[in-house]
Amino acid sequence: MMEDMSIDRSLDKALDIYAALITGQDISRSNPDTREMYEEYYSNSAVYDIVTRLLKKLNLSVYEYEESIYITAGEGNRIFGYTNDDMKRILGLRINKELYMVYFIMYNTLLSFYQDSASYQVKEYVRLEDIMKQVSDYLSVITNDISVYAMDEISEESFKALALLWDELPAVTSEDKDKNRASRASRTGYIKLALNFLISQKLFVEVEGRYYPTNRFKAVVENYFEEYRGKIYKVLGGGEDA
Repeated sequence: MMEDMSIDRSLDKALDIYAALITGQDISRSNPDTREMYEEYYSNSAVYDIVTRLLKKLNLSVYEYEESIYITAGEGNRIFGYTNDDMKRILGLRINKELYMVYFIMYNTLLSFYQDSASYQVKEYVRLEDIMKQVSDYLSVITNDISVYAMDEISEESFKALALLWDELPAVTSEDKDKNRASRASRTGYIKLALNFLISQKLFVEVEGRYYPTNRFKAVVENYFEEYRGKIYKVLGGGEDA
């Protein structure tokens, strides 16, 4: 009887932790509201096993950073992640080329902090103009190749397509004077689309034009991004379906 009660208690605690995580809460030892769940997760092996098995079954990855627990959808997760169509709807985009431009900007934003596993967190924050320069630098080699412009057909998800789109865009427009406005009319607008989405996912906070990565960002990037960082090259290079 006592064993059954212990199993029931562990299951209840595990479900509390699971429910908190999938509803977007961060479970942290420093937060009085979630400290008990954090302690249960790491001190009770039964609770830990139940939570990790549930997350694995649902293709969710769990990461820890500075005594806090975070989850993110695994690759191809159609329930808790976003499809390309979902992202186009959320961002107000029409075609895949525009979406891949935003993805590429997000990727470069991450690279601003994590060039490789030996250089984690090399800066405190990033500015919009820093991201613009990095994207331009990455694409400049492609746009400098005059043969790109002579091509009749270019896959809309290729680096060449992104380079051409970026080259056609003005750096700013009159609409960009509103710091919260994002659009497809300029390079600045595309960067704002990417940054606004990252902020909505609690990966960044913005303070007076400076974009600071959150602990959630650090937990996800130092694990998930490091594991999947090469995928964008395969997708944009035409070697893999998105």
